Amino acid sequence: MESNHDNDRTTGDHGTGDHRSGHHPTYDDPTPENRTPDSPAGGGPEAFAAFVRRVRGPVFLPGDDGYDAERSGFQLAYRHRPAVIVGAEGADDVAAAVDFAAGRGLPVAVQATGHGLSVATDGGLLISTRRMAAVRVDPVAGTARVGAGAVWGQVVEAAAPYGLAPLNGSAPGVGVVGYTLGGGVGVLARTFGFATDQVRAVELVTADARRRRVTADNDPELFGALLGGGHGFGVVTEMEFGLLPVARLYGGRLVFGADLVEDALAAYVRWTETVPDELTSSVALIAYPDIPQLPAALRGRHLAQIRIAYTGSVAEGERLVAPLRAVGPRVSDELREMPYAESHTIHQDPSDPHAYLGDNALLSGVDAAALRRVAALTGPAAPVMCVVQLNHLGGALTAAGGAGRRDTVGHRAARFALRLLSPLDAADPVADQETARALHAEALAAVAPWTVGRSVNFLFGGGGSGGGSEDRRDVAAAAVARGVHEADTHRRLTALRAAHDPAGLFRFHPSALPGPRAGQPVAAAGPAGR
Repeated sequence: MESNHDNDRTTGDHGTGDHRSGHHPTYDDPTPENRTPDSPAGGGPEAFAAFVRRVRGPVFLPGDDGYDAERSGFQLAYRHRPAVIVGAEGADDVAAAVDFAAGRGLPVAVQATGHGLSVATDGGLLISTRRMAAVRVDPVAGTARVGAGAVWGQVVEAAAPYGLAPLNGSAPGVGVVGYTLGGGVGVLARTFGFATDQVRAVELVTADARRRRVTADNDPELFGALLGGGHGFGVVTEMEFGLLPVARLYGGRLVFGADLVEDALAAYVRWTETVPDELTSSVALIAYPDIPQLPAALRGRHLAQIRIAYTGSVAEGERLVAPLRAVGPRVSDELREMPYAESHTIHQDPSDPHAYLGDNALLSGVDAAALRRVAALTGPAAPVMCVVQLNHLGGALTAAGGAGRRDTVGHRAARFALRLLSPLDAADPVADQETARALHAEALAAVAPWTVGRSVNFLFGGGGSGGGSEDRRDVAAAAVARGVHEADTHRRLTALRAAHDPAGLFRFHPSALPGPRAGQPVAAAGPAGR
């Protein structure tokens, strides 16, 4: 369960949406959210044609061949519906797109893989960075430079021949940049900290369409804001980060059947009090539906899966997991020594795009009764399927990311992250959305006494989007935004966003407070007024 900068432009197929042909649909609503190239607010077809000539990548408008494919990502429950899409092939394309949008009051959204889509745009301009997928490893320096569209599987594969590993997440298809800007709780999190702790430099295009390379030395305030609070300051085009000397690990899954789900959960929480920082783990509770699309071994089963990643020896790993094996017979026992390049097999996250809703809570602790309540609410009798995952935090996650760095990762002292994810019907995601949302709220209420905030990395459609009235969604979004960081950090980020993006150009991210309604001037969407 899980889920941008290069001076050398990457290459990509221009597709069928290249508007050098001069075909421009028109729209009637000139409000800021819906301004389009041919509306008076958009500057007319000549201005748009000039813009298209500035970019190397394809440009799409609604109705074009390729528009739907370009706006679609891994998350199928929500999709951007922009007035313009730019399939950027490099940082110059991104700068041109930001310049065009800023000049016309068009808000800007960014998408690489779409795993973490939580706030979708209706109108505005979407920058698709999937073509900017270059990955370069420097084995001597122990670093990687990755483009905006790179995914973790690429980085793991590129680093492995040198005995190096990134602080990647559990799913190889998740985009590197979006994950890292939110902090990034990965396979080796307790041992080495957040992914953002290894970042050396971020290259981005800011709201004034300037290309910038930001480091702890040349702009410590913006650099720190990007490390954990990084959404909403610009379009990241490339990132440089350190790699770790990890070539192998001991890990895998212990899977228990329905009769041992509660025992496994309780034993796991007790066990986390005893393990060293070199061991990162989680437990997932999954009540599989009895449907033919699933393997026969999973249909209709309620399972507890304990996932292990340990950087120490096999012998010590076996000793450490003995209390978990003592819970009882396992449906499967997959613990083994493995090359780090196979670390994605530990969680076995789904690789096919699908629709889902997700929320989470960061916890200072938890007790057995609360977890039993969560397990009961989300088990086989739940009104919709709900995957529960409890991540053990602490260890290196509690330490700031290096001397002199003032990052903005929220709630480092949290001991656990409780994550909830419900699959939705991609053909009609709204049908079960409110039921799932209500179930998540009830489950999170059970751990409210220990809740200190939320992780932005694990908000999937829970950022105030979805059903209900517009006012209700705004209230929900505001609560989420304020829960992602501590109050002082939230105020600091709000002030910095106001300074770097006074017009609220980059508003489509879950840690932002609600933007303007249709018809309100875009300038009112600046962070100071959200």
